[in-house]
Amino acid sequence: MRFSNAVAVVTGGGSGIGRATAIRLAQEGAAVVLVGRTAAKLEETAQAIERLGGAGRAEVFAADVTKREQVEAVAEYIRRRHGDLHVLVNNAGISTHTKWLELTEQEWDDVQQVNMKSVFLVSQTLAPLMIEGAKRERVNRAIVNVASLSGHQAGAHIPHYSAAKAGVISLTKSLALELAPHGIRVNSVSPGFVETPLTERGLQNERFVKAIERNTALRRVGTPEEIANVIAFLASAEASYMTGSDVLVDGGWLIT
Repeated sequence: MRFSNAVAVVTGGGSGIGRATAIRLAQEGAAVVLVGRTAAKLEETAQAIERLGGAGRAEVFAADVTKREQVEAVAEYIRRRHGDLHVLVNNAGISTHTKWLELTEQEWDDVQQVNMKSVFLVSQTLAPLMIEGAKRERVNRAIVNVASLSGHQAGAHIPHYSAAKAGVISLTKSLALELAPHGIRVNSVSPGFVETPLTERGLQNERFVKAIERNTALRRVGTPEEIANVIAFLASAEASYMTGSDVLVDGGWLIT
């Protein structure tokens, strides 16, 4: 119960890593506000949390995290409903698989907006809530950004995604410096190949899966729950002396 009485926001909480993270935080006592564009998916996650029957609970707030006015609406909701914020997980992300010379400006912009701009907007808009809360009560407060293995190692046909995730890792370090005086820690996690809607198409290709297994030290694809475990650790007081770090959770891809 590391998050008893804590309020947490998870963007992209309707599926994949975001869903698994929201469930994990709720299992440990958090009141989780699920934020994303598709209300139906958020509701499914909320229902999964409710079925757990634990101390944690879920609330749904449908919003486009690339739009400032909608993110501000999320902040106002949390301020009125809870009056405080302890944990923020910036997980919203999209990707496409396109060769560099065929990549359109629109594709570039879309991927940068969701993967990079959303981290900027959500963190900048919700951090004041965390700062205000820290003035009243010096308890654990943390931001965890979901980056990617692709932010460390370029991948074929995903230059826009790699660039965005490398930017998330760099932004994480800058935010850690800015928010440390307020007692707010900021870290990122870089998943390797994980079974999520973003990777679903590739993982249907047997040759692709075998290539991943061959090039991963643990010889398998990861699960959203395994990434959620690390996010929960970084968000908890157990990681109290960690800030500005990026944690690779790639099954040993980079060491092979």
